[in-house]
Amino acid sequence: MTTTIRIDPAVGTWVARAEGAVIAESRAALALSEGDRDAVIYFPRTDVAMAFLEPSPRSTHCPQKGDTVYFHIAGPSGTVANAAWSYESPLPGAAPIATHLAFDTSLVTVERI
Repeated sequence: MTTTIRIDPAVGTWVARAEGAVIAESRAALALSEGDRDAVIYFPRTDVAMAFLEPSPRSTHCPQKGDTVYFHIAGPSGTVANAAWSYESPLPGAAPIATHLAFDTSLVTVERI
């Protein structure tokens, strides 16, 4: 069964915070909806403090989006493991999220401000 992916502009200004520190803030974020799941906010890399992210050895594959790479976030209390991910070369149906990052909302606060 194939899940329909929909990618729309995320209206407003969005922020991602790890341990209270702002890691990303964007007015150009994208909202990816997949089936009946909650939308996932993807931030352009240009709006992410990439100096706080370090590549993780973890990777996964999504049949609708492609290969996923993960990042740890270096925070004041230590490393937040696998807290962000990206599709470096997404499949055609997810092409708009290339050069964008999403955050695990169980580890990072993502909200519209």
